Amino acid sequence: MKSAFDTSALTARAEVAIDVARKVGREAARFRREGNPGALHVENKGLQDFVTVADRQAEQAIREGLLARFPDDTFMGEESGGKSGSAGTWVVDPIDGTTNYIRGFRHWGVSIAFVVGGKVEIGVVYDAANDQVFSAIRGRGALKEGQPIHAAPTTDPANAIVVLGHSRKTSFDDYAALSKRLYERGMDYRRMGAAAVDLVRVAEGVSDLFYERHLNAWDMLAGALIAAEAGAKVAIPPVAMLLEDGGPVIAHSPGLAEEFAFLVEFEGLAL
Repeated sequence: MKSAFDTSALTARAEVAIDVARKVGREAARFRREGNPGALHVENKGLQDFVTVADRQAEQAIREGLLARFPDDTFMGEESGGKSGSAGTWVVDPIDGTTNYIRGFRHWGVSIAFVVGGKVEIGVVYDAANDQVFSAIRGRGALKEGQPIHAAPTTDPANAIVVLGHSRKTSFDDYAALSKRLYERGMDYRRMGAAAVDLVRVAEGVSDLFYERHLNAWDMLAGALIAAEAGAKVAIPPVAMLLEDGGPVIAHSPGLAEEFAFLVEFEGLAL
């Protein structure tokens, strides 16, 4: 289905989202670097699920930056909530990887997706560790700092690096069993704790798989589009379902499709 937004409308939104993500990400990094730990005002939303004043300030800044330019769009954020609308909807995680951010582990980012009619049209991710912005408009390829990027050409699993996520909403035994299976196939694996950044690592060819059994929409939509536009094979449930309940995401190098077919089958998804 063709987007209700023409090329110029999507391009304008992508440019603004890139600028907003970079400014907000840099400000969050500065706030973390220069403030004392107490200034973060960490609150616990659940077991290993935190929010800080930086998350709330970042989300407000993103909301204002986007809606000031595009006031008819709707907004859905991790911290402030919101619903998708019949027009385009911005789906935002202001700090993806909040636990990492709190502890000073630089693997975190800002995730901004634009959804229209059940499709992700724009994805923007600010990668704090490298002070870089990844972006994509559906059908037009993936970029890092404006330069094209591509998924890795890996075909041998013994040369693969994979990144796994784990949600406490899912079985740890399944996660451990999967880690063992991948290890026995010769792969090296990591768990980094920031899905949006993990997905762009697949997009730029640094890793060959990112898989997590349950994520919220704001964690994955931007990174999933960027990975797909970079040539990775990406499987997610329908976007409308993700906006309501979250779900799994699988993104991997195209040359390892046969190797990871069992994951796609296990989750009942389609590439």
